[in-house]
Amino acid sequence: MEDKNRSKEMATLAIEAMEDKKAEDIKIIDISEVSVIADYFLIANGTNRSQIQALSDAVEEKLGRAGYHLKQKEGYDTANWVLMDFGDVIVHIFDQENRLFYDLERIWRDGKKIEKL
Repeated sequence: MEDKNRSKEMATLAIEAMEDKKAEDIKIIDISEVSVIADYFLIANGTNRSQIQALSDAVEEKLGRAGYHLKQKEGYDTANWVLMDFGDVIVHIFDQENRLFYDLERIWRDGKKIEKL
């Protein structure tokens, strides 16, 4: 259960960072029961490339300050889909078009959608 509390704290911090930068439509999916890759997927979108990069920077900075380190980041330069892997928490920040196209909420519908951590 300690790992789940750790991942819950990571997810909470990431959500706070995205809310501070005005991310749109933040969704939390608990995938711990359906996948071994992570406990939580966080999905959000920004309105343009600069905001998407600012969201990514804010998440990385806030989690880094709390001692959680980014294992991998992809898509930052193009910023139409930034994937940030923190181990137990994976953050997806999309532009609106790619969020609709990839529809991760549908793909991961077996996970539990959570309103609040």
